[in-house]
Amino acid sequence: MAGRESGLNAHPVVPVVPVVPADAADLHTHSTASDGLLPPADVVRLAAASGLAAIALTDHDTTAGLAEAAAALPVGLTLLPGAEISCRVRAGRGRWVSLHLLAYLFDPAEPAFAAVRARLRDERVSRARRMVEKLAADGHPVSWERVRALADGVVGRPHVAEALVEAGLVDAVQDAFTPAWIGPSGRYWVDKDEPDVAEAIRLVREAGGVSVLAHAFAGRRGPTIGPDVIARLARDGLGGLEVDHPDHTPDARARLRRLAADLDLIATGASDFHGASKPQPLGAETTSRRALDALVAAARGAEPLTGPAAPAR
Repeated sequence: MAGRESGLNAHPVVPVVPVVPADAADLHTHSTASDGLLPPADVVRLAAASGLAAIALTDHDTTAGLAEAAAALPVGLTLLPGAEISCRVRAGRGRWVSLHLLAYLFDPAEPAFAAVRARLRDERVSRARRMVEKLAADGHPVSWERVRALADGVVGRPHVAEALVEAGLVDAVQDAFTPAWIGPSGRYWVDKDEPDVAEAIRLVREAGGVSVLAHAFAGRRGPTIGPDVIARLARDGLGGLEVDHPDHTPDARARLRRLAADLDLIATGASDFHGASKPQPLGAETTSRRALDALVAAARGAEPLTGPAAPAR
């Protein structure tokens, strides 16, 4: 289980809410292959129903949901194979900041990058287990067996959070990600081993893919990096910045958009869709066709997949 590229149990498809622009793409989504609530097939069906032209499936450190998503592609919808990679960067004064790197259109079989993804999945499982052990040591009724049962794919921190909800220890999943529980520096927090972001960028590039830094200025998630670090990453081969994200304020978006222009990086937008566990619906934030085309042109590891053409009338 730990080493497979394979999520919270499937829930009913959430209602379609946003009206998306023509030719728009949502390039940051999750399925039950990691910590999303919908199976990959339901994610692509919902994308088509939402009016999206393209979607990227970017489960955490895995491509396990891509085959199911590709097999279920509705008429005319384009799928970008991808993954969201956990990494970190030294951001001054010796402090490390956790980052997420969106990797698109890489060769999933390239051995060096595949090995790092496998190690990160194993690390997610062992980290979650250590959190459960710390909870149990304090007498909290959360078992490893139950946490494993809550995951369709690789076990992770969100499944520990769901077990805390089931045990009546917190009211909602988001309440678990606090200092009282499993939030950063929390009582039951366990740190994780992550590659340096420059190494992750190199691995993506050598696997033929293109990398985009996810939600870089989302301060509500924890410590963030500054423009100087992003400029350094651009020199390391970073391909783009996720500008429009639900956790970015208008000011953060404006600053990131200027940075992207100054550093010649592709500016993207995405919902970071997980299903009903997060408020934003699929298509809440989108990427323009021009930016999507630039991403595709920059990659050489894999091709976008498109659903069958509409039948001629």
